[in-house]
Amino acid sequence: MGTEISLPFDLRAAVRTLSKADPRLAELIHRAAPFRINPHDFETPYESLLRAIVYQSISGKAARTIFGRVKKLAANGRCPSPEEILRLRKPALRRIGLSAAKAEAVKDLARKTVAGVVPTLEQALEMSDRELVERLVSVRGVGVWTVEMFLIFRLGRPDVLPIHDYGVLKGFALSYGKKRIPTPRELAKYGERWRPYRTVASWYMWRAVELNGDGAREITKNSGKEKKKPVLNKRAAATRRQRKASPSSLRA
Repeated sequence: MGTEISLPFDLRAAVRTLSKADPRLAELIHRAAPFRINPHDFETPYESLLRAIVYQSISGKAARTIFGRVKKLAANGRCPSPEEILRLRKPALRRIGLSAAKAEAVKDLARKTVAGVVPTLEQALEMSDRELVERLVSVRGVGVWTVEMFLIFRLGRPDVLPIHDYGVLKGFALSYGKKRIPTPRELAKYGERWRPYRTVASWYMWRAVELNGDGAREITKNSGKEKKKPVLNKRAAATRRQRKASPSSLRA
């Protein structure tokens, strides 16, 4: 069994604070199901990130199949240790369905876990959000979005706002009567009023998409182009791919 993670904040206080600060969000909270996070039954950041890498950019069904094969590589049938991954040749990882890029990412994750770059769960619980982002994005194939999902769904951190998550952006547009998807910068600016409980607000943005059902398709993508710095490296490109993924894959 994994280590039980209880919410490290007062949920009732969070709901009261958000409802007072934002009447529109208060309406959404009233309509949606109560906030709930079910942390994965994983003991370590290594295991969580291993699963996240496997799930990137493919369907949930395909990812579940491949991750099942990954688990069979372990002596205990649960999850291969970093040492077990390092003993495998890349062709062995390719044969179970991992792309060349993912095979290299898995190897890099294992190397950095053994080297102590990827912290243990106990160490992660003592680290700040910023420290974890800075540490974990050094792993090949792991971008800011992946770390944000880890902070929310594994550690239960209260003040994470994934401004590049399409579901959060779309939920915001639906909840606030916008005709287009906001830019990440616009969401970040508005989200300042949700501090220090931006995780809870983000969770309700995902629920807004679910509540709107077919109506959610009526929101169009942002027609105005936000000025962005050019992608300078593979890590930036990986983050852009990850931000369109569904957080449900991390909760499955």
